[in-house]
Amino acid sequence: MRKDVRILLVGEPKVGKTSLIMSLVSEEFPDEVPLRAEEITIPADVTPERVPTHIVDYSEAEQSDEQLYQEISKANVICIVYSVNNKKSIEKVTSHWIPLINERTDKDSRVPLILVGNKSDLVEHSSMETILPIMNQYSEIETCVECSAKNLKNISELFYYAQKAVLHPTGPLYSPEEKEMKPSCIKSLTRIFKISDLDNDGILNDNELNFFQRTCFNIPLAPQALEDVKNVVRKNMSDGVKDNGLTLKGFLFLHTLFIQRGRHETTWTVLRRFGYDDDLELTQEYLFPLLKIPPDCTTELNHNAYLFLQSVFDKHDKDRDCALSPDELKDLFKVFPYMPWGPDVNNTVCTNEQGWITYQGYLSQWTLTTYLDVQRCLEYLGYLGYSIIQEQESQAAAITITRNKRIDLQKKQTQRSVFRCNVLGARGCGKSGFLQAFLGRNLTRQKRIREDHKSYYAISTTYVYGQEKYLLLHEVLPDFEFLSEADLACDVVCLVYDISNPRSFEYCAKVYKKHFLDCKTPCVIIAAKSDLHEARQYYSLSPLDFCRKHKLHPPQMFTCNTAEAPSKDIYTKLTTMAMYPHAKLRCMCSCNRCTYCICHNLLNSELVRSVKAKFYSAVLNRHMTQADLKNSTFWLRASVGATVFAVLGFAMYKALLKQR
Repeated sequence: MRKDVRILLVGEPKVGKTSLIMSLVSEEFPDEVPLRAEEITIPADVTPERVPTHIVDYSEAEQSDEQLYQEISKANVICIVYSVNNKKSIEKVTSHWIPLINERTDKDSRVPLILVGNKSDLVEHSSMETILPIMNQYSEIETCVECSAKNLKNISELFYYAQKAVLHPTGPLYSPEEKEMKPSCIKSLTRIFKISDLDNDGILNDNELNFFQRTCFNIPLAPQALEDVKNVVRKNMSDGVKDNGLTLKGFLFLHTLFIQRGRHETTWTVLRRFGYDDDLELTQEYLFPLLKIPPDCTTELNHNAYLFLQSVFDKHDKDRDCALSPDELKDLFKVFPYMPWGPDVNNTVCTNEQGWITYQGYLSQWTLTTYLDVQRCLEYLGYLGYSIIQEQESQAAAITITRNKRIDLQKKQTQRSVFRCNVLGARGCGKSGFLQAFLGRNLTRQKRIREDHKSYYAISTTYVYGQEKYLLLHEVLPDFEFLSEADLACDVVCLVYDISNPRSFEYCAKVYKKHFLDCKTPCVIIAAKSDLHEARQYYSLSPLDFCRKHKLHPPQMFTCNTAEAPSKDIYTKLTTMAMYPHAKLRCMCSCNRCTYCICHNLLNSELVRSVKAKFYSAVLNRHMTQADLKNSTFWLRASVGATVFAVLGFAMYKALLKQR
């Protein structure tokens, strides 16, 4: 709603413009009336709508035409004053004042007009018979008021109607010629109905109507009042009430009735509560509430936001198959002015066999939007009515801003739930396949993806030590010379090469040495297409030797050319590394944590394997006789030797840790 209202009074000389203003201020008729009253401001606390109101007088004797034009351009509402006992002043309303005002205002944003018949104390008849045809001819005329500055008749009402014409205009809502609501108003109220229909059954039941009433007007409806409302609808239309609930047609009829009876402030109260401005557009303040995000912090949805999104999903998943069909998705986004998700989303998140977005995929896409573009997320939540349904001040209440990543590194722990992994590699090395495999798609399913529906992101959940986390994979285009900060900013890096292409690894090596050699971001080399024949790489070091030199994990073999869904072990490992980048030795085995697995990796290194082979060779050369084989003490000795070796191995592991 406007923060203030500016009212301009115009009309022929001697019709009583100045007298009206002075009678309002002093609450008595002035003995002496100046040519023109000074501009006055009525404070907000004494106006019915609690909005400061500026009242401006016009005098032909004191002001030029140019000054009049300036005042017309600044006015929010114009009162054309005529004298009820002067026919010439009434004729001037249509012959001079309305054309003059329309010439000075835009056709698409005409200023509302109030016709004011002053000096009603001088006549016994009404001028309404003459004025009504004028009102029907000009849609910009909001209303007509007959008053008397001398008797103080309808003075307060005049300025109240003028204020109301600005704060609750009829023009955007209703077409008097067609006697029905305008399409933009119907569209806005339809969105409000769909948001308020919490179970999506097309009917507002008593609970939903009470929630709507409390949300918009801060008071619930009494049971009898609720029945009275429904009875009014029943009497006027057959399909306005169904199963004792209000249908969309009934809801729209009620608001049409409010407007026709001059109670359009009721409709405006509803519209403004749901974020609409005077042009029936959602305001920027509603869609984009202030949210300050410090550097090196990320944005995530909080628990209440996920519960809200879950309720929205359940509301539209009519067949309860935990996936949204195209029709269900279209129905969900009917409250949006456009379709926010394109076909690429189906290749960004998990889908079922039919290609429909699953419940997990749906939440993942919201998580992705929040992480990458929080302003867009706020906008989307605004369309869904988050702040209204959740009874929050704004959608900003749905967002958690994580603490600075540097603090996480210092404390060696994080509360974040979303981790970003940038995937780099030469063209054709298998990056896209690596992303799609995370969504459970093998090579056969990936071949069905259209090129124009391709996505450079993939997001899904993984479990790290029993905690559900989101891993966001981003395929970075292989432009070695122009990698931006956004391409490099992440929690973990995947460098992918094609083992069958001898020139593929060189790109990974160069990118690592240029951008990640002295970086604290953990890096993993992925040997993609491991089902193909491995070619020798045309680089000075083999991938394994390169990893050893730079103290990286050995290349992780990966293929998406599988009969079933590809293994997700590597993605769990990536998430673990993103969560714990400070760990000096990261376990890459199946459990990722236990001492046995760390020792197992160590004991299976090439150095230890050669020592172990010599140890067992000496044992066998000494004891491999039939007598010894029959003797059970041989196995006891071998077991003791293996145990001793394991202890030595663990000691070597601790020594290596100290060196690192």
